[in-house]
Amino acid sequence: MIRKTFAEFWPDTRGVRRLFVIGGVLAIVAALCEVAAIGLFAVITDEVLARQDLGAFWTPALSWLGLAVVAGLAAFGGAYITALAAERFLLKLRDRVFAHVQTLTPDFFNNRRLGDLMARLTDDIEAIETLVGSGLVKAFTTVISVIVFSTAAFIVRWDLALITFALIPGFIIISKLFAAKFRGAAARERQSNGMMNSVIEESLSNQTLVQAHNRQEAEAGHLHRQGETWLRANMSQAWLSGLYGPAVQVLETICMIVILGFGAWEITAGRLTIGGLLAFAAYLAFLYPAVQNLGELALNVSEAAAGSDRVMEVLKARPGVTDSPAARPLAGPVPGRITFEQVGFTYPNRTRPTLAGLTFTVEPGQTIVCTGPSGAGKSTLAKLLLRFYEPTTGRILLDGTDIRDITSASLRDHITILQQENLLFSGTARDNIAYGKPGASFEEVVAAAKLADAHDFINRLPDKYDTPLGQRGRLLSGGQLQRIAIARALLRNAPVLVLDEPMTGLDAATAARVLEPMRRLMEGRTTILITHDLRHVPPDAAMIVLEPVRRSNRIRLKHMPPALSRLGR
Repeated sequence: MIRKTFAEFWPDTRGVRRLFVIGGVLAIVAALCEVAAIGLFAVITDEVLARQDLGAFWTPALSWLGLAVVAGLAAFGGAYITALAAERFLLKLRDRVFAHVQTLTPDFFNNRRLGDLMARLTDDIEAIETLVGSGLVKAFTTVISVIVFSTAAFIVRWDLALITFALIPGFIIISKLFAAKFRGAAARERQSNGMMNSVIEESLSNQTLVQAHNRQEAEAGHLHRQGETWLRANMSQAWLSGLYGPAVQVLETICMIVILGFGAWEITAGRLTIGGLLAFAAYLAFLYPAVQNLGELALNVSEAAAGSDRVMEVLKARPGVTDSPAARPLAGPVPGRITFEQVGFTYPNRTRPTLAGLTFTVEPGQTIVCTGPSGAGKSTLAKLLLRFYEPTTGRILLDGTDIRDITSASLRDHITILQQENLLFSGTARDNIAYGKPGASFEEVVAAAKLADAHDFINRLPDKYDTPLGQRGRLLSGGQLQRIAIARALLRNAPVLVLDEPMTGLDAATAARVLEPMRRLMEGRTTILITHDLRHVPPDAAMIVLEPVRRSNRIRLKHMPPALSRLGR
């Protein structure tokens, strides 16, 4: 699993590897300074304290101070540079995963809980960074520290060092025993954390519904149960981490007692000085924590592996649509002639087709109304036209060109969709209107708002166009939301317009208020109007009545112009 993790995420360290190297080198410099400082401590002990010679104190003391300054600067620089590299790597990795997520089909999001996806984009990605980024630097510098302090101890007394090395495998065995169990506990913690985030996100997003149905206690109970699951997973980790520390400490104490006992015997025999024993003990004081850190790294690897599994699961999800190498952006003006030729479509993981043999044409500036019972495939038309999915059979043409030969970005630049749920961000009214045309001037935003009959109510808001609209625009009424969405579509000014149940949830008076700006939006555009509500259908529009698939979509037509004469049966 570690090999797979590095194979997947190591390329993302390009651009920051030099910083990681510099951070590691500075950490090694700090360790070497510590080794030299311990040697000076031994000199002071044997040459100054044992002989009571104050004159011999100043040179090693000042050297020790100089080493401390260099070690401090190196440690600070190494930590800062490593942290900078880690944050840049984390930013790049999160951007990459998020960019991939945005290419996935709507079904991917419909089948997963948002809070869990958020946990994968935050906590799990941070766990990967601790393994592939800063964790790798820590592992390298820790190994170098073990080598350096082991070598220094060996130089002081090779026989004592051999005794020390004989006890080190005990640390490795303990770390391996704990690492296997820690990975399972970490995986449970990651999963339960994602579930808890989902409960919080869903409950807070639907507080109006929760309060209206007096379900506060039920939601609190739901969160409490998920919290208990997360607590148990965390306590499993805490139990293992808490037990690991004392177990290693006991082994370390045994090692120190053996070394000090043997050293005392050597001092009594005159084969070792007190300064030499203290220096050796100091080297061990640095060596054993370094060995212990290697064991803790094994636990961190287990935790990172659990997060890596969850992130790679997201990365393995394939986009529903990818541009072919031959795809090109649209060039020049686009009249907007839409043609469906024998289009069939079956959703992933389903056996029954939603569309089959569907054929029709909509000329530029024409409106076609698509209606029919639920499940007949009305909204699927919009998803296929925007290339959220590819047709299973047949093809869709824009001005005679198969939309698979057009880049997705260019295709969507020429299509505007108003969905059943008006999707707004928590930004200002100005930001939400300009979302469809980045860089639009304030004058363009106001002009679109006036055409959408939104200017007057926006000017009554506390800060007018700079008023935040709340999460998903919840500070506005349904009709106001719809008019903001219409203004956004007007500003976008695409030649093809898809209206997916635009009047759903609006009362008669509000629908009548929205109808006029909606007609201004449809004017001169190729429009596909998907609706159950036929009260406000333009009188000159052709109507397609879809019926659920048996062998093919049956279509009944009203007001059929010549452009709609070729229809699948």
